[in-house]
Amino acid sequence: MTTTPRIRRPLPVLNPEQIGALKPELADPIEYRKSGLSLNHIIGCPLECGYCVRHLFDNFELKTPRALMSDEEAVELLTGHPYFRPHITPLQLFNRATDPMLPVVKPHTFEVLRRLDDKGLRNHVLVITRWRVTEEDCAVLNSFTNIKLTVLVTHSGIDHPGIEPVDSRIAATSLKTLFEHAESYRTVLYWRPIVPGLNDSDEHIARALELSQHAHATVFTGLFFRDEIAAYYRENGLPEPYEDTARRKIMPELSEKRILAAFHRPQDSAAPWGPLFRKTSCAVAHAHGEADYNGHYGIRELCDICPVAQLGLCRDAWRAPELGAVETAARELGAVAAVEITERAIIVEGLDEPPRYFLQHGFGFQVHDRTKPHHHGRHGRAEIGWSGQAAQGETP
Repeated sequence: MTTTPRIRRPLPVLNPEQIGALKPELADPIEYRKSGLSLNHIIGCPLECGYCVRHLFDNFELKTPRALMSDEEAVELLTGHPYFRPHITPLQLFNRATDPMLPVVKPHTFEVLRRLDDKGLRNHVLVITRWRVTEEDCAVLNSFTNIKLTVLVTHSGIDHPGIEPVDSRIAATSLKTLFEHAESYRTVLYWRPIVPGLNDSDEHIARALELSQHAHATVFTGLFFRDEIAAYYRENGLPEPYEDTARRKIMPELSEKRILAAFHRPQDSAAPWGPLFRKTSCAVAHAHGEADYNGHYGIRELCDICPVAQLGLCRDAWRAPELGAVETAARELGAVAAVEITERAIIVEGLDEPPRYFLQHGFGFQVHDRTKPHHHGRHGRAEIGWSGQAAQGETP
């Protein structure tokens, strides 16, 4: 039976006029992202992390969480979404405009999880937080028996107060608490954003290595440095980590090499880097003992650090789909030009990210836009800091 958390008064719901004043992307509570169909009907956060994606939605100044609708309405909207498929579509909660474990948001997080679980759904559900998680919270999280729940704890180790005002020790404590009490859910160390010269020193890497012992898996990733975030850095006199912005996350080659060197365990042939992953879905899948639902196995250079057992799971589940089925599905979503299936991915044109992710999760096979190629060795990452060049701020 679901454990009931202490009751708090529900957050106030914005009126239609207030919702109409929001950016359309923020007013729409559902967005399809690579790690899942994302529900964000609570907006507003006081944590003020300088690199937050809330800058992209003109939402950074909204510090007090507010609701766009009730939890009941939000869950029905999510499960009735055209891209939602029971037991298949991975889901994410409150990862765009607030933190799901803030005291005033947490009851809504638990209520949404309860409603999804009560529907008997077996979908992956991801909850990403950098805030405090208590033993009492763990009891609630353990009470869900159908959904495959993963709590990802964001830890950066950045100590610049203008960029990361939240003490990283809060996340470290939450990670340990979650891991210690995990029964039906799983915990992932979400080590991000890694920025050269800011939090990739030997000491920072050693700290992450120690924390990784308190998680079922660890995923490391770089910084989204978009124009809006760069503007915020300049306006507030913060040190800009890169001269250019990029559409994709920036994870410099030298930073990655130093991380892999620190995590390498040559004595362990079965898991030479431990449960360390480059992609979120890979870490989540490993934590639950499943194959990656994003089909990354086709991008083999991503897999060179994976545990042998995980490689076996992904290999056995990975199958190139039948071209006719892919063509039919892609055309129905609006694809143009030729649809191609390579040994790495399905290649399409004319589809934005949401329909590509819909296809990707349905077929368990990567789906790429022909006009935005993924280069070998830098899958899904910006070019900055690669091509054999030293990343800005680092010494070769």
